[in-house]
Amino acid sequence: MSEFREKFVNPFTDFGFKRLFGEEPNKDLLMDFLNELLKEEQGEIVELTYLKTEYLGTSELNRRAIFDLYCTNAGGEKFIVELQKTKQKFFKDRTLYYSTFPIQEQAVKGSEWDFELKKIYTIAILDFIFDEDKAEPDKYRYDVKLSDIITHKVFYDKLTFIYLQMPKFNKSVNELETRFEKWMFVLKNLNKLDRIPDKLSENIFEKLFLTAEIAKFSKTEHQNYEDSLKYYRDLKNSLDTAKAEGIAEGEQIGLQKGEQIGLQKGEQIGMRKVALNAKQKGMPVKDIAELTGLSEEDIAEM
Repeated sequence: MSEFREKFVNPFTDFGFKRLFGEEPNKDLLMDFLNELLKEEQGEIVELTYLKTEYLGTSELNRRAIFDLYCTNAGGEKFIVELQKTKQKFFKDRTLYYSTFPIQEQAVKGSEWDFELKKIYTIAILDFIFDEDKAEPDKYRYDVKLSDIITHKVFYDKLTFIYLQMPKFNKSVNELETRFEKWMFVLKNLNKLDRIPDKLSENIFEKLFLTAEIAKFSKTEHQNYEDSLKYYRDLKNSLDTAKAEGIAEGEQIGLQKGEQIGLQKGEQIGMRKVALNAKQKGMPVKDIAELTGLSEEDIAEM
């Protein structure tokens, strides 16, 4: 049996995600995805403007923010779209922190509070499942707002976080019922397909498949994609290996010290192995710290 060669880009690579959603000629792809995602929230988005994706804190001591995608619509509402390839210990903290930048951007100079904030949407497309959500295998979309804990009524509707846990989406192409489900299917399975399924024969998806076709890349684009794909695979392999080794060691420790302690120890061992592997591959220390939850000092000493 011949080895399967991908015909279309992997959307979970940096190159693939930016190719599909981060380039001006393909802005309509992003708008269609956001419109399907947010159609219960607002009217149709008819125009988007890409904004710069790197922001510094208010002082040298503040951590910088680098968004995967950051854009605004005609009404001034802001959209942060983040792709997270691997489980990150403090990812929810990160999305909350990132949302503060578009809030600060809207501040008007002066002593009086006399301005209105525009809505901010943070959309996180995740290639993993939060541990606390594993008991809900069929719920892949989480919409989060500030709400009253007793009445569950929305207290403030201008700050929205949407988490899409892609491993939970398991519908086949024949089971797709809505356009949003079609988008979810494409994001999860694009690089596994060798043609456009009949059920996705719509102009927007035909353009997406055309944009994603690797054979149409220039030599430079092809090399950039290969580099991005190698980084993605190395990272996944490092995490999978470290997790397996950490669990094995944790189980052994658990026999001696108790199951919970053993599992915690295994996780710590696994994260340290991920960090060491990533460091050896030249990954920035700050990125390793965010990925593993270890301190930059511990990583620097490895």
